[in-house]
Amino acid sequence: MKFLRTLRNYICYCGIEKEEYNAVKKDAYASNFVVWRILHFLMAAAFAFLFISSLFNELLKMNLMFYLSALIYSVIVLGAFFVLKKDSIIAQLLIYLSISMLFLFGCLITQNKPDMPATMFFALLLITPMFMIDRPYFMAIEMTAASTVFLIWMHGVKPYDIWRMDLINVFIYLTLGILLHIIANSIRIKEFVLTRAIKIQKDTDDLTGLKNKGALTRAINEYLANDSKDKGIMFLLDIDHFKTINDTYGHDIGDDVIHQVGDFLRGEFKNGEIVGRFGGDEFIVFIKDTDSTEAASSFACDIVSGTARTVVLPEEDKKISLSIGIAVYHGEEKNYSEIFKKADVALYEVKSDRKQKYKIYE
Repeated sequence: MKFLRTLRNYICYCGIEKEEYNAVKKDAYASNFVVWRILHFLMAAAFAFLFISSLFNELLKMNLMFYLSALIYSVIVLGAFFVLKKDSIIAQLLIYLSISMLFLFGCLITQNKPDMPATMFFALLLITPMFMIDRPYFMAIEMTAASTVFLIWMHGVKPYDIWRMDLINVFIYLTLGILLHIIANSIRIKEFVLTRAIKIQKDTDDLTGLKNKGALTRAINEYLANDSKDKGIMFLLDIDHFKTINDTYGHDIGDDVIHQVGDFLRGEFKNGEIVGRFGGDEFIVFIKDTDSTEAASSFACDIVSGTARTVVLPEEDKKISLSIGIAVYHGEEKNYSEIFKKADVALYEVKSDRKQKYKIYE
């Protein structure tokens, strides 16, 4: 069973688990995008050279219209690669279409010299898949379809003994190409997994597993920098009398309280909100795409009551409490520090007036 699972992972997910693959899939797509944008520039230059050469060479002239079509296609796709997003599925489909065109090119080169083995086509079977990171069975289907078309096409073009040699070579190079693609994919995809793991470790608060201060800052700044986004709410949370908790029960209990608050926030906000530990006993929650003060008050009440209900102290009759400063974003602030200052001012006012547990900056 373990062998079958491993085999499935290599065929379907580049040698890693499905969840790991899905987590780094967009990074792989972005890598494909960059590589194939360069390759399309080279393809455009190569087909431009072949088209010009075909105007003066009788052997190449029979493929003149293909070279012209391929040149136009390469230029159009190259232009599209400067418009599409790096992780766009359309870009991936265009790459597969380009691979098909390269295999067609290999067929045409072979047709020009029917008495020779199909060296160009076999080279493309080995080399082309090395430049594409995707589920290996997709490329296996692409390569198998191209090989089938090649054999059917060349059957009526080549002498039988040469075609029979190509038939044997197709199976050999197709198998090698698929195996090389699986091996190369598994090596390259694991680099993305490792990079992602390092990034997560760097951006994660060790005690709570939430975003740390640096990751919070970047995530909120990215949101504020998006001109299409002009609504948001920042909550700055502070555990009341946290020093007393440490002094009374010890730092281990204090750390556990912070951990429990982190667990509550993770469970409460799991719809794309930005949640993290700012430092010490302070946390930040940033809710996107709303600037409703009613919603802000409702969330604040839920946080205060929820943490008091779920966070456990050694003395069961004792409950923790939170103070919350709130800043509503209307598209005015340009960076994290500007909106944080407003939430911090609101938090200071809450701390100065123990009759309320939260306040919205005005």
